[in-house]
Amino acid sequence: QVHVVESGGGLVQAGGSLRLSCAASGTMFKVDYMGWYHQAPGRQRVLVAQIRNSAPTFYAESAKGRFTISRDTANSTVFLQMTRLKPEDTGIYSCKADVLQSWYSKPREYWGQGTQVTVSS
Repeated sequence: QVHVVESGGGLVQAGGSLRLSCAASGTMFKVDYMGWYHQAPGRQRVLVAQIRNSAPTFYAESAKGRFTISRDTANSTVFLQMTRLKPEDTGIYSCKADVLQSWYSKPREYWGQGTQVTVSS
């Protein structure tokens, strides 16, 4: 079993910063992908930023220049440094990890519960 846990959300004023963390743990041979997703109130969940083995880091247009994703591979942890936050960044931020549980298995998706980010104007 694999568990994905996010932390670091909270309430911040517009223009402020937050750092989100996501840790994957459990029976893992390799973590192939980790990504952050944002679900604004009443909206669908969308990709914000992702790190994938042997591929360039990806950012959504709304995140470019403001957010930075980084990874601690040894600890299967990914971070999202968010700066110059805007009220429209408000919502639940969820982390997804694609994990291989053995060398011969295919990657499976695991999601965390999400962490709330609220940006006040």
